[in-house]
Amino acid sequence: MTQHVTFTLAGRHFAADVARVREAVRAGARTPVPLAPPDVAGLTNLRGQILLCLDPRPRLALPARAADAPQMLLVTEAGGESVGLLVDDVGEVLDLDPAELRPPPSTLATAQRGCITGAYPLPESLLLVLDLDALTASDPSAPKEHP
Repeated sequence: MTQHVTFTLAGRHFAADVARVREAVRAGARTPVPLAPPDVAGLTNLRGQILLCLDPRPRLALPARAADAPQMLLVTEAGGESVGLLVDDVGEVLDLDPAELRPPPSTLATAQRGCITGAYPLPESLLLVLDLDALTASDPSAPKEHP
């Protein structure tokens, strides 16, 4: 069994390996980064640490959130760095059986398939498991390197 933290984005259920997630906090104020790509939401100060905040929606081809919608910041480790992912809500930590992991559905948008390692069936939907390295890569078209 592996543990994954669950969260939602645009009404869809996602998960990330809990070993790669440091914490979940309410998203605070961000400083914009001029000329940054659309998925860079800005920089935030989290207890004295300057943290890059990414909005996964553009890279996952998901609709933009409402400006007044609350957000959570999932602080993750990706590429040896701490990176904050802006998500709609953080759920629970689930024990998932790797034998039940299905390949990413072929119906996913191409942008999504490159950032999803697989899916677990839920009673009413799918839990999509994110590849944090692919999601946070500076070049989304770069090939993934897996050991």
